[in-house]
Amino acid sequence: VIGVVGIGQDITGRLAQEREYSKLIDTANAPIFGVDNKGQVNVWNQCAMRLVGYSPEEVMGHSLVEEFITKDYQASVQMVLDQALTGKETA
Repeated sequence: VIGVVGIGQDITGRLAQEREYSKLIDTANAPIFGVDNKGQVNVWNQCAMRLVGYSPEEVMGHSLVEEFITKDYQASVQMVLDQALTGKETA
């Protein structure tokens, strides 16, 4: 090794801000959930848990549409998610 170059950056403020956002989402008085690009749940707040009855541990990493949406709504919910994932506005 002839030389090494290193760059450092203090991200303490950014981490604190991310924790604050997570806390706001988790304690919101409206159900908030998120899915990744495969449709698997990756956000599930306390209000969603109270409303639906599933804890975050029970839903994280599971398919929202296939496992938690009734059969009669699966197609329409999947369509909305697909449109959102491609950047199309949904209503």
